[in-house]
Amino acid sequence: MATLELRHLRYLLAVAENGNFTRAAEELHISQPTLSQQIKQLERTLGVQLLDRTGRTVRLTDAGAAYTDHARRALRDLAAAERAIHDVHDLSRGHLRLGITPTFTAYLVGPLAAELHTRHAGIDLTVTETTQDRIEAALLADDLDLGIAFTGPHLPGIAATPLFTETLSLVTATRHNQPPPEPLGVRALKEAQLALLSGDFATRGHIDAYLTEHRVTPRIAVEANSIQALTEIVRRTALATVLPDAITHDHPHLTPVPLDPPLPTRTVTLLQREGAYRSAAGRAFTQLIHDLVRTRGYAPPR
Repeated sequence: MATLELRHLRYLLAVAENGNFTRAAEELHISQPTLSQQIKQLERTLGVQLLDRTGRTVRLTDAGAAYTDHARRALRDLAAAERAIHDVHDLSRGHLRLGITPTFTAYLVGPLAAELHTRHAGIDLTVTETTQDRIEAALLADDLDLGIAFTGPHLPGIAATPLFTETLSLVTATRHNQPPPEPLGVRALKEAQLALLSGDFATRGHIDAYLTEHRVTPRIAVEANSIQALTEIVRRTALATVLPDAITHDHPHLTPVPLDPPLPTRTVTLLQREGAYRSAAGRAFTQLIHDLVRTRGYAPPR
């Protein structure tokens, strides 16, 4: 009976997500009549109608919406329980699913992956680069174990642990025998030509808010949705950009120029679902990232 009930839950969720019996049946690799029969059996067992089949699209009833909410949580918790059973505490093997916002691919994920492989070569790492809201949604859905992003506001159910403070500066190409740059007043950016990250990046919103606050409108000559593309453009042109200082530390061809007043700092955080099972791999990674932050000299969170 337990197996049958789990199958019922998965079938109902597939119909709810697709809004259509045909597409749900194809996704589940069963026939549409079988799927329809199983859903009706579930409704008879519960004594309520879960789906409204009268329109062009199949919709959840109020009872169905309430039931599927609990069903999703039950299946998520079951998957976590199965991972807990297979967790290996000596770290000879394991798997960690990590979500990061895009700028961290330029300076943080490489050292993290290298250190993880050095310390715990048996742990496999899956890295997903996406936006912070999608990271938090994936953590709540148990599609990710940990996330690295910025401090709040966060979705309900997300726990955030501060890691370090990220600072940003204007960045230009390094010139031969160039002396250390003096702080540049923000008003000077009115005459600057910039290459910036596109609006898909939270960093761009951070930069735009700073420029708006100081009533400065530079010319945005280039927009890029790749940190690597941006650093190559700035390195080979007279254009300037704005990037986290940690990125320029690994690029000798780029020079950070402090702005006056400085751009606001950001607190980098480690995200996870509140109450989620913490695997041995997750605990090891958490310790590893705190160690890496200290050894690389990142500023402590404020």
